[in-house]
Amino acid sequence: MKDFFRNNGLLLLIAAVLLALVTAVCTMLLGGTADPLSDLAGFLTAPIRNGISSFANWTEERYSDAFEREQLKSENEELKRQVAQLQAQARDAEAALEENKLLKEHLGLRPSQREFEEELVSITAWSSSNWESAFTISKGSSLGVEAGDCVVDEYWNLVGVVSQVGENWATVSTLIDSDLELGGMLARTGSAAILEGDFSLMGEGKLKLSFLPENSELMAGDLVTTSGRGGVYPPGLVVGHVEEVHTEASGMTQYAVIIPQTELEELKQVFVIKSFTIIE
Repeated sequence: MKDFFRNNGLLLLIAAVLLALVTAVCTMLLGGTADPLSDLAGFLTAPIRNGISSFANWTEERYSDAFEREQLKSENEELKRQVAQLQAQARDAEAALEENKLLKEHLGLRPSQREFEEELVSITAWSSSNWESAFTISKGSSLGVEAGDCVVDEYWNLVGVVSQVGENWATVSTLIDSDLELGGMLARTGSAAILEGDFSLMGEGKLKLSFLPENSELMAGDLVTTSGRGGVYPPGLVVGHVEEVHTEASGMTQYAVIIPQTELEELKQVFVIKSFTIIE
């Protein structure tokens, strides 16, 4: 071995210098480029790193979108709630204005020479059938409503009579109900008769004026009002007008078919006359 180094020392020295020079030149040319193994590892893992980065960016975007959607949904729900409140306030205001208008018209048309104590009520349910024509109102005995009280619309047209009373409700039998019966009068002649509901006419929304006096000279279109006889019901409430006159099956008496002045199907609020006084 000593002989080998002694005989080839110069060649080894030259080889070492050349290797050093080659290494220096490569380092200068590569300028910090990674060695082959590191470069291979980086090449193989680059797609994974890129995929992880892309997935992270996608996840962040989806989270951001979901957060914005949830925020918009919350804001939309709040806006809906506010709109609902405003709509409810508008309905209440409209109902108050309508009620004030109704009261004003009603009071302005109040018949003279009479004093009334009336209660404005709402119709809450109808119970019309082949056997009855009635509805339920929103107030009862706690506010002084009693059975037998007359019920009118805003124009003082007769609507019906209270037939049953609860604490905070009452039932009104309409003027076409088959059980209704009260005194009527022909406005043109002053002739008295009886207003009564009739099964055969109830389905047509009409009633009868019976027990007509002889030679009453009824005419189509004659106005019929309440007579007020007996003091149970106020006089002068408009009931309706004569449509036509018929002779009873016995052939002895006549009766008139009356078309109500009020439109029952259109009613939403009515007035209960709790008491009245006739001023002489």
